[in-house]
Amino acid sequence: MTFLTIKKKTIVIVLSILVAFASVISVAAITTSSMPKPEYTIVIDAGHGGRDGGTVGKQSGITESELNLRYAKTLERLCHDYGIGVVMTRKDMNGLYDENASNKKKSEMEKRKNIINNSGADLMISLHMNSFPLSSCSGAQVFYGRGKSSGERLAKSVQQSLCQGFSNARGYVTVGDYFVLNYSTIPAVLVECGFLSNPEEEKNLQNKEYEERFCYALLAGILAYFKM
Repeated sequence: MTFLTIKKKTIVIVLSILVAFASVISVAAITTSSMPKPEYTIVIDAGHGGRDGGTVGKQSGITESELNLRYAKTLERLCHDYGIGVVMTRKDMNGLYDENASNKKKSEMEKRKNIINNSGADLMISLHMNSFPLSSCSGAQVFYGRGKSSGERLAKSVQQSLCQGFSNARGYVTVGDYFVLNYSTIPAVLVECGFLSNPEEEKNLQNKEYEERFCYALLAGILAYFKM
């Protein structure tokens, strides 16, 4: 067999592989484009990030920004399991601010606002971890923007679900003066998942099983709101 013959056979094999690969891509594209649009889409906002780590665990030293992202990703996965579309404001540990901005906090908040309000989503849930000088303080709490009736309904639905799953969750919702709540054009809540200043709760918040249960409770509250 000559070198020219071998080369021709090699070219034929490579072309066959490329044709087969192109067919697979074509089928995948058709399948993806034919998938139905989710009935609902939500924005999941993992608070803080980058230089702004938020509050810090008293015992472990874990940052709020890390836990916020972990809970956001878990909630994102659960939402996808239930056919809910998700837009994430932050997908990694980097901050959302412009590195060249003179006021990075303002830059970050503007970026969050733009993502939320341009998402076309049905609601927004912002995830945070709490802290307080008294280490005895504990329990998840949900906040909504002043004068935002749809946000209040969402907050009550999520808080009720948290109360059903966690005995120390606060039994009420509160108006919160937070940028992402005040400037969101869609129903929005901010969830303080627990207190990193409380030793027991700090430990629980880092437990994967606890995280899973907590995010299921958040999802249940969101689903209940959609069915109202």
